[in-house]
Amino acid sequence: MSKLVKRVRDWVSNGWIPIGSTSDQTVVCSSSAAGEVHRLPLDVFMLILHLLQPKDAARVSAVCKSWKLIVFQDALWMYYLKNNHPHGLSDLFAETKLRSRRANPHRQMLPFMHIFGQRQQSPGAIIIDAGVGYCKIGWSKYDSPSLRLATFVEFGDDEFPLDDRVHHFIETIFNSMHVNPSKQPVILTTPIGLHSGVEASEMELAVFGSLVSLRVPTACLVKQPTLALFASRRTSGILVNIGFRETQVVPIVNTYTRYGAITTKVGGLHLTRYLRRQLRVRNVEVPSLYTARTLKENLCYVALDYWAEFHKDTEASYKVGSEGLYTLKQERFRTGEVLFKPQLAGRNVKGLHQAVARCIDHCKYSTDRSWYKTIILAGGTAKLPGLAERLEMELRDLLPPSLSRGIRVIPSPYGADAAWHGAKMIGNLSSFRKSWCLSGEV
Repeated sequence: MSKLVKRVRDWVSNGWIPIGSTSDQTVVCSSSAAGEVHRLPLDVFMLILHLLQPKDAARVSAVCKSWKLIVFQDALWMYYLKNNHPHGLSDLFAETKLRSRRANPHRQMLPFMHIFGQRQQSPGAIIIDAGVGYCKIGWSKYDSPSLRLATFVEFGDDEFPLDDRVHHFIETIFNSMHVNPSKQPVILTTPIGLHSGVEASEMELAVFGSLVSLRVPTACLVKQPTLALFASRRTSGILVNIGFRETQVVPIVNTYTRYGAITTKVGGLHLTRYLRRQLRVRNVEVPSLYTARTLKENLCYVALDYWAEFHKDTEASYKVGSEGLYTLKQERFRTGEVLFKPQLAGRNVKGLHQAVARCIDHCKYSTDRSWYKTIILAGGTAKLPGLAERLEMELRDLLPPSLSRGIRVIPSPYGADAAWHGAKMIGNLSSFRKSWCLSGEV
């Protein structure tokens, strides 16, 4: 280090290196074995660090506290990400997204020095959890998705061929992450914007065709319910996934989907619209579905006794960004009741408890009766407080004792990101990395 300091001082004195700052900030350096002390301008010291390798720069931080503060600056490690990694600016963009508070508002942002270290240890895979409503994207080695896209917007017009829409959608994802698809392994979930009239097999063929055309080196296509079950650290059970437009009730045994899966046409979107409609009755205008969804996620809940709740004071308020403060009253528990009484929102379908009970009835002839008595919730709306307790109570009332005895309803801690976290668990398994292939399904 001392030799490099002396060399750079000579370069500066000879005018070979311009000093771009007239700041009085200096850094104390020693350039001889005798301990001769010199003061370098801060911008010159930063130039020295740029000439070092990242590992050497990290060692420099151990010299003293002031040097450590300089080395830990994000600007230095952003420079290394741009110049010392084969993907260059692509990685800088992706890592900037990953450290954003939007990915996880309750988690402190990581310094770029820490991110650079993780990047060097493992390349990771991109996880694309492409649901019907929203697509969650991120690296397998991080705690949460880094980017969210509206699938129903990005997926394109139904008038175009399915292959073209799928290719456009996947290409949009890679462009949004600034990642070269030919150098990035991918874990992708189904369905991607699966609309009526589109068979799952057609969708899978279209997805693999797009991945091949983009020259993705390794890829794995996995079903969302299976991944959401993995996120709860189970391989068997009944997965209740409350999605954007519909709810899936899927029996899974040892990672395989059994006969008896049920779909009801009630999802989070219907609850959001119902909440917005209730507020309009009280002359409270909600400008967008996004605002209504924010209120739903932060104020609404599911009542254990729906009719008794009308006699309670349930008023509560929440501030939505710059739009101001909103106050909800009975709307707080009436919104969640749509899951059990879809007719409230104008949906002529069975309630959630009836769909789950029917699925259990299909599984009652299984030799092992323990697996289907474990019910796991997934999806953003599944995080409504009180939902697990209410569903368990309704199932005990609806099913005979032989089937209801021992039933457990388990809420997912990941909500809408359950499938993404299941894919993360798979992607980080060393055995799974060795078995990646370009065709096939887990």
